[in-house]
This record gives sequence, structure tokens and C-alpha cells, in this order.
Amino acid sequence: MKDTTQDVRGGGVAGGIDEHDDALDDLSAELLDDDPDLLQPAPLAWRRRTAIEMIVSGLIGLYTSFVLSIEAIPIAVAKATNSTASLSCDLNEVISCSTVGGTWQAELFGFPNAFLGIAAEAIVITVAVAMLGGVLFPRWFMLSAQAIYTAGLVFAWWLFQQSFFVIKALCPWCLLITVTTTLVWVGITRINVRDGHLNLPGRWGPWGRRFVASGNDWFVTVALLVLFAAVVFAKYGWTLFV
Repeated sequence: MKDTTQDVRGGGVAGGIDEHDDALDDLSAELLDDDPDLLQPAPLAWRRRTAIEMIVSGLIGLYTSFVLSIEAIPIAVAKATNSTASLSCDLNEVISCSTVGGTWQAELFGFPNAFLGIAAEAIVITVAVAMLGGVLFPRWFMLSAQAIYTAGLVFAWWLFQQSFFVIKALCPWCLLITVTTTLVWVGITRINVRDGHLNLPGRWGPWGRRFVASGNDWFVTVALLVLFAAVVFAKYGWTLFV
């Protein structure tokens, strides 16, 4: 009799767990029943739009990194000779690449930060071209790319914060790097959310897939970049152009 009671209780617990799991599955299915294709990898046409964005952003970032690496040479010479470097983007006291480039933040790892940009953008362009051709990378690869480029995004925005609040001078090439890094990060995140590599908890997972699949994240990205420009202009105003 005791064994029978334990079996009944055990069956009740197991049944409750199964019913709970079934309820979660039903919820996921209900959230995606209007578009079951969201459970599959993103269509090639959708993926190519993001790949093109990443290629364009990567090429701009690569060119910008090359320019910054070249301009690091006269800055290094000026430091060695205790002189002042004059660069092509030294427009005024606010827009001054030499002011920004002469700080320790510009060589955080003992060499110009632009060298990191050259390596990172070259890899981004290679991956984006492969995606444009229809290559589907495994989950571990995409999550590794997400982690690495998230670190790059944090670094780019930290440099902007240092330039904006501490150095109190802006480098236009550095601002462009901040923008392109943000765009590439958004592209990687968009694909990882859409393909389920970054699976948000609960009902947010299906919602996230639907959100990026419909292109709403593009509006969020544009709004962020507009806010970025507005913050810069709000502090410096027309002195940026004088």
C-alpha cells in the first residue's frame, strides 16, 4: 500500500512537470504560430541585407583605422622630440586628432588603438562576405563573434566617453569608428537573435526574433546614432565647425 502511494505521488510529480513543459511549448508555439518560419534560420535575402551593412561598415572602419594608424606616426615623433604634431583633422580646439591621439587612452595597450581596428575590421569583412555568399556559421562561432565584438563595442564607447568628458576634444575619425563599430555589433546581434543563438528568456525569445525579423531594430539603431550626434552637438554646438 505504501509503495502504491509513492507511485501515485511520483506519477503526480512527473505528470506535473510534463504538463508544465507542455505548457511552455504551447506558449512558444502560440507566440510563433503566425510565422513558423521564425523557428528556422533567417532567409538568405534577409541575411544578405545585414551582411551588406556589415561589409560597408567594416570597409569604412578599416579605412578609418588605416588613416588613424598613419597619423599615429607624426604623433609619436612629436612625443619623442617634445614638439607639437599638426594633423589634417586638427580644425580647432574641439576637433583635434592630435590632442586625442597624444593621450594615453589612444595607446591603451602600448600601441595605437587603430592597429586593433585594422585586425578587427578585416575579420568582420571576411565573415560578412562569407555570410553574403550564404555561409551559415555554427552557434559557437557566432556567439564567440558576439562576445569579442561586444568587448570591441564597449571599448569604442569607452574611448568616446574619455574623449567627450576627460580629454574634452574630439577626433572625427574616432567618432566614425564608434559609429561603424556600433553598426557591426548591431548586425551580429540581429543575426544571433533571429537565428536563436541569443535566445532571450521566456516569451521574450519569440518576441525578439519577430522584432528583428520585421526590421524594427533598424529604427532603434538609427535613433541611437541620432541621439549620439545630438549629444555631441548639444555640448559643443557650432564650435564644431568654427
